[in-house]
Amino acid sequence: MEFLLLLLAAGAILAALVISRFSTGLSRRYHPVVGTFLHQLVHFRRLYDYHTELSHRHKSFRILITPFKSIIYTSDPALVEHVLRSSFHNYGKGQRNYENLKDLLGDGIFVVDGSKWRHQRKLFSYEFSTRSLREHSGAVFKKNAAKLAAAVSKSAVNSHQAIEMQDYFFKSAMDSIFEIAFGTELNYLQGSSEENSRFITALDDANMQINKRYTNPFWKLMKIFNIGTEAALIENVKVVDDYVYKLIHTKVVKMSSTRQTNETTVEKEDILSRFLRESERDPENMSIQYLRDIVLNFVVAGKDTTGGTLAWFLYMLCKHPSVQEKIALEIKQAVRADEDARFQDFAANITEESLEKMQYLHATLNETLRLYPALPLDPKVCFSDDKLPDGFDIRKGEIIVYQPYCMGRMKYLWGEDAEDFRPERWLDENGVICLENPFKFTAFQAGPRICLGKEFAYRQMKIFSTVLLRFFRFQLRDEKESINYRMNLTLMVDQGIYLRVFER
Repeated sequence: MEFLLLLLAAGAILAALVISRFSTGLSRRYHPVVGTFLHQLVHFRRLYDYHTELSHRHKSFRILITPFKSIIYTSDPALVEHVLRSSFHNYGKGQRNYENLKDLLGDGIFVVDGSKWRHQRKLFSYEFSTRSLREHSGAVFKKNAAKLAAAVSKSAVNSHQAIEMQDYFFKSAMDSIFEIAFGTELNYLQGSSEENSRFITALDDANMQINKRYTNPFWKLMKIFNIGTEAALIENVKVVDDYVYKLIHTKVVKMSSTRQTNETTVEKEDILSRFLRESERDPENMSIQYLRDIVLNFVVAGKDTTGGTLAWFLYMLCKHPSVQEKIALEIKQAVRADEDARFQDFAANITEESLEKMQYLHATLNETLRLYPALPLDPKVCFSDDKLPDGFDIRKGEIIVYQPYCMGRMKYLWGEDAEDFRPERWLDENGVICLENPFKFTAFQAGPRICLGKEFAYRQMKIFSTVLLRFFRFQLRDEKESINYRMNLTLMVDQGIYLRVFER
């Protein structure tokens, strides 16, 4: 079967090369075609590693989707910089991406281009720079890190059973991002109410159903006839909308009541409250529906990315126990707390200064993101014909995909030990973090679209890691057990990661 598929693929490549040569003329140059979508199907379960193998041979290449259509994949920092900064206005999410995602994410920042993107970018840029949001988010992270440690202690240490840590991270990250977004506790980790659980399930299912549109050419037809995953998506989005609009309405009433009674204790730290005040100043551009889109995008963006990264982080610490012990020692030296302090008291003693001192922890998180980036592939649509820095051409409407997963494994970027886990590569001779070219280390994008939540994500991951590694030592359930990624838009451990936990 595989041979037949590859034979068909070879024929498609040949046909496409012939068509391309005689239809585009000799004045244009295009990246080499190295495979087709049939090759991608054959290697689907290990697609990122398949692309890494191709990237070892070609910094940039094309994969044929049809004899007349191909996608460019690149691991070249020069091309990444061109797309994300130098020619930023000529590349974006594109109409197809908007059509795929809008039913769930609406006109949120991760879906739109142009004026709506600029408007939200400006709003988030200001809000993420405020001291009050940093302090509020830090308090939420510390509270939920303590809850996470307590749950781990109860489930693993006391029972002596291996636990699936990725699920714990996802739930705790969701609790944090939701409280910062809406100003209310979700209690996903400890067991949510029926209403909260229904919302969480609907959001997860809708996200999965939306992602399936990228590989389902018939989804628009299914939507018209209201069948299959499209019918289920409509129901799930309704559950999400009812829940979110109820929260918004409750917040509006509360803020109005507070103003009328001249109370000064109005909740203003959460994202929803901040943007509601903005909507009062600019009602024409900040409708309730638009507000729903903005805040929901914030939740979806932070829900799985940090949880997945922390799972890979612990996996690497289990594979490299000396690194785990070095971080544990650094934590003890950086955080001033009583030796017998428990989870909540210890978390309360984590300061910005102590987080700054933990340079080796930061380096280890960077090294994890280098090898296991939250977004392994990131596509951009070309809006008009362009010539790329390597001399090859790209046509209007074509997609170029830069590959953080592959880039982290390229020897020409990171040296002969590119595929080795070595946090020290991020530190100078004084043990201080070295800044890296963001177009080479692309875990948080770069240029005008660089992730505004970058420092926000680092703070959350550092606080969670600090509390867990202060109290626990982690070990894989089975050192011989194979750990693989799940094919998803965000890089997750397939089937989770089962760890044994021991008190320090």
